[in-house]
Amino acid sequence: MRRLKPPALRKGDVIGIISPASSPDDFSRIDKGIAYLESLGYRVKPGKYIYGRSGYLSAGDDERARDLNEMFLDPQVRAIICVRGGYGTPRILDKVNYIAIRKNPKIFVGYSDITALQFAIFKKTGLITFSGPMLAVDIYSNFDAYAEEFFWRILTSKSSKIEIKNPIDQDIQVLNHGKAAGTLLGGNLSLIASIIGTKFQPDFNNSILVIEDIGEEPYRIDRYLSQLKNSGILNKIKGCILGQFTDCVAKEPEKSLTLEQIFQDYFKNLGIPILSNLSYGHIPQKITLPIGARIKIDTKRKTITIVEKVLS
Repeated sequence: MRRLKPPALRKGDVIGIISPASSPDDFSRIDKGIAYLESLGYRVKPGKYIYGRSGYLSAGDDERARDLNEMFLDPQVRAIICVRGGYGTPRILDKVNYIAIRKNPKIFVGYSDITALQFAIFKKTGLITFSGPMLAVDIYSNFDAYAEEFFWRILTSKSSKIEIKNPIDQDIQVLNHGKAAGTLLGGNLSLIASIIGTKFQPDFNNSILVIEDIGEEPYRIDRYLSQLKNSGILNKIKGCILGQFTDCVAKEPEKSLTLEQIFQDYFKNLGIPILSNLSYGHIPQKITLPIGARIKIDTKRKTITIVEKVLS
């Protein structure tokens, strides 16, 4: 499938705000995030259901899907940023208007639970989306300077080569040496595992996998990776990048494998380059990654490079 690249964002453009998963605990975060975007010269269109709450969802499935579809159909909206993750996007994948997305490619940003939606969009349309900061999680207050700079650079630049760099005091580490090039696919590991074997799973052939997670005990990380292994995906990828696994600690460490042991078990003998400790995931200093874009990794130089324009 031909990959789609959304138009670059420019000052004065309209940014749509949707909540396709859960609601924030404090709705004032949405207002603060909108004020921040407007202070930079953007116009903002809030979705109809971003201030709702229905159990652990922000609204019903039809309503959340409608907000998403209407933003892609609105010719004035140039980018769409999600309020937060939590849980909910797997419930609406069959309600998304993928034809509308294919005809109206736009910047789409989110991470965590949004991973499921990004996988489905790429599978069905080929649109490059962006795994990065969300309105009521990262943007609303004290937006980390490192994350902020890279976020706006990748959403506004038409450069054909962008190097992904960790903060100065955080080294990228090497698990397996080598070089690889491929399509960047990934996001939150638990959501990736939930998509495997469904019609929304993208093709992992010639891809570079990036994974991160939060609040999962090591045995759960083990379980998700076993799903990727047993489904054959780990034998299809050309390389792998491990982000941050925040609060992924065992309740009883003496009865648990460590994350390092688990990663060794699944990745060490694959014969492909593996980098770890990328500043990506459920952390303030997060890199924004273009899901579906071509990248290269070089473990000798410890570099990760986007090697094509991700915006039109």
